[in-house]
Amino acid sequence: MASQRPYNPRRFGSRPKYGNKKVVVHNIKFDSKWESERYLYLHALERAGTVRNLELQVRFNLIVNDQKICAYVADFRYERENKDGVWEQIVEDAKGVETPEFN
Repeated sequence: MASQRPYNPRRFGSRPKYGNKKVVVHNIKFDSKWESERYLYLHALERAGTVRNLELQVRFNLIVNDQKICAYVADFRYERENKDGVWEQIVEDAKGVETPEFN
């Protein structure tokens, strides 16, 4: 019985932390297949007129007491019409795994 060699990142490159695979759709590089599928769904909704102003990788600076503590990058930002006919802004991340940071 042959023993397996230990994983060597120098030889094979580093593995993604959660096993995601990068995907290219419409010449846009996504960090995961799930994120690309969510983009295709939102893009279809935008073409149908259900959502508007779809943006990708939107950066938000988090400021506490006039001090920037970090930057948060959301996967998507768009506007969706609610049941009262008012357009509201939606910010979302496409996550396959619920991490403590995500919760």
